[in-house]
Amino acid sequence: MLARGLGRRLPALARLAAPAHSSSGALFDATISAKEDRVTDAGAALPGATPLTRSWNFSRGFASDALAGTASGTAAVPATTQALKNISNEITYDFHTHDRITPGDPTKKAFTYLVLTGGRFIYASALRILALKVILSMSASRDVLAMASLEVDIASIEPGSTVTVKWRGKPVFVRHRTEHDIQLANSTPMKELRDPEEDSVRVQNPEWLVVVGVCTHLGCVPLPNAGDYGGWFCPCHGSHYDISGRIRKGPAPYNLEVPEYKFTEETKLLIG
Repeated sequence: MLARGLGRRLPALARLAAPAHSSSGALFDATISAKEDRVTDAGAALPGATPLTRSWNFSRGFASDALAGTASGTAAVPATTQALKNISNEITYDFHTHDRITPGDPTKKAFTYLVLTGGRFIYASALRILALKVILSMSASRDVLAMASLEVDIASIEPGSTVTVKWRGKPVFVRHRTEHDIQLANSTPMKELRDPEEDSVRVQNPEWLVVVGVCTHLGCVPLPNAGDYGGWFCPCHGSHYDISGRIRKGPAPYNLEVPEYKFTEETKLLIG
């Protein structure tokens, strides 16, 4: 029943819709025709206009006449094609679409150079300050420099005795040698030494011997005034050092290290 009712009413609906469709179609056709007439009139108004010219201007849209080629009398050829056919190193400016900016005032060159020079001076100063900050941050601070050197008063050290001081976290032996100690150190043959070194090379003043109190075998601390040679003895592995701190017996391969030191006064010793 529903299908029959719809079948009867479809023709009536079609007749009602036909006038509206025809009127809207006619309006659309009239709009298209008006646009085509305006484009045709614009192409015909140009000098030397041809059908190809009119189609070219229509396709270019908003391009200027100079770019489209109509101003130079070669409207039938696109500007890109003209540039490819006529290659030249000369550069010409088209003032049709934009204005060329004129150069600045020549009388203001001094001011311009002043501004540029001032800016570069500021940049150079900033780089210098940054470099100084980086270099100073890598240098040792005052407390570290204070620990790097040690002043020792040697006036109270008796001849034949040894004093142990701490320098950079390591023990340092300061020995006041007697005349017998000096003669014994100088009379030792070099061929008997494992690490041959003259006593005069190891001391600045023959009466005073300064060595780092760390065994060259495994880093133990030797005992002063001990051993078979009257110098130092390492009880850990049995290394014997003589009165000049030179290795004479045991597993240690090298002599005791002599640190950097100097005598600031007759009774003052500066280590480091």
